[in-house]
Amino acid sequence: MRKNITKLLAGIACLCAFGLATPSFADAPAKAEEATTTVVAAPAVTPVPDAAPAATAPAPAAAAPAAAPVANKGDTSFMMISTLLVILMTIPGLALFYGGLVRSKNMLSVLMQVFMVFALVIVLWCIYGYSIAFTEKTAFFGGFDRLFLNGIWDPAKGTFAAAATFSKGVVIPEFVFVAFQGTFAAITCALIVGAFAERAKFAAVLAFVVLWFTFAYLPAAHMVWFWTGPDLITNAATSASEALKAGWIWQKGALDFAGGTVVHINAAVAGLVGAIMIGKRVGYGRESMAPHSLTMTMIGASLLWVGWFGFNAGSSLEAGDVAALAFVNTLLATAAATLSWVFGEWISKGKPSMLGGASGAVAGLVAITPAAGFVGPMGGLVIGLLAGVICLWGVNGLKRLIGADDSLDVFGVHGVGGILGALLTGVFAAPQLGGQGIFDYVTNKMSADPYSIGHQVWVQAQAVGTTIIWSAVVSLIAYKLVDIVIGLRVPEEEEREGLDITSHGEQAYHG
Repeated sequence: MRKNITKLLAGIACLCAFGLATPSFADAPAKAEEATTTVVAAPAVTPVPDAAPAATAPAPAAAAPAAAPVANKGDTSFMMISTLLVILMTIPGLALFYGGLVRSKNMLSVLMQVFMVFALVIVLWCIYGYSIAFTEKTAFFGGFDRLFLNGIWDPAKGTFAAAATFSKGVVIPEFVFVAFQGTFAAITCALIVGAFAERAKFAAVLAFVVLWFTFAYLPAAHMVWFWTGPDLITNAATSASEALKAGWIWQKGALDFAGGTVVHINAAVAGLVGAIMIGKRVGYGRESMAPHSLTMTMIGASLLWVGWFGFNAGSSLEAGDVAALAFVNTLLATAAATLSWVFGEWISKGKPSMLGGASGAVAGLVAITPAAGFVGPMGGLVIGLLAGVICLWGVNGLKRLIGADDSLDVFGVHGVGGILGALLTGVFAAPQLGGQGIFDYVTNKMSADPYSIGHQVWVQAQAVGTTIIWSAVVSLIAYKLVDIVIGLRVPEEEEREGLDITSHGEQAYHG
């Protein structure tokens, strides 16, 4: 009976995903100067010059259409390597980081959840997710032009479509962009499972991911990252008109280089809602629930750090100066956060720990993500130093205030770090503090308008608030639906025995 119910829910979720009608919202008015924020680009069409006007006398031959841009092999190779690095940071990176933090009886269940969520989301991304996130429709939800990745390969012409980058006339193969963004979607959904580890039903996790991916991740990605690219922007009028086609948060001018809102805050809120709704682990606060293998956690954290260079530097979409800036910021901010977390723990608890070092590194990676390509190295250094100590408070003081059993501190690290990084991006992106400021695609150089830190921080706060509310509402509804049909939590006796045996019939360790 339970298997039949599980199949029924999976069928309903798929039908919801395929039959979803996009909401009809009017685009919010956009400021021309805010339409130049450099975040992830959607495929853009290269403009073609108008034909010569007709004349009674024989007219000269019309000018030939401008040749379509050709992807640079160096940029393409860079993006493929970056995509592989993001896969590395998910499987095995995130899986081992999470696996080492749970008790040995639940090691395989966490590995299985991360592995299967990654695979599930990649399939959904290629079927409908990419189209909804990165095609034009409304300011909140894309359309179905790329359903099943249709239209990228044209068998009649024998050509492949290209995706715009952040430089006029520079493109990458659209299939590479699809793969790169697909790995972002997959790791975001996988992050959530750490919040309710050791007690959730495997079928419930998969069903929730289908619903949350469709109704929370895809709209967030569209709102924050979708635009039509720089090539159609030639003057103030085209800048304003193209901005109206972009996602709602993009139109506001929010800066999110690689996913502070879309990835970290989005996933952290979903995890926190899940931890509250599923309830605390049996014996929480009374029995020891120490990590069973900090060796595994250290390996996972190291793989996360390595893979994050693809995550952040790859979000530039080109192997150029901005990618180099994102690269050095990822290196520096993470090192700074590791130091500040460990020394903060050393001062407050009397001893530095390996777990603190690994957690500090992840906190720094999270916080620098939205800022990586916008702030200077010293801005990145400050963001990292603040992230270490503030996220240390997030997994201790804030966690006690909330009272939820967030098993692996998803909200304390990804939520707190993501919010901090998103807000500080507005501060340290300022040219007067060594940041990049705002790029003006009309003049094709940095904007001459004065950069207002106060205004940009307010815009960043709106993006953070929108993400929190959207993710919380969708998560609440999705968890409730799954609980009604499947049930979110395993029985107490199965939880005590461990999910490795009761859910998967396997053991991570023998003898």
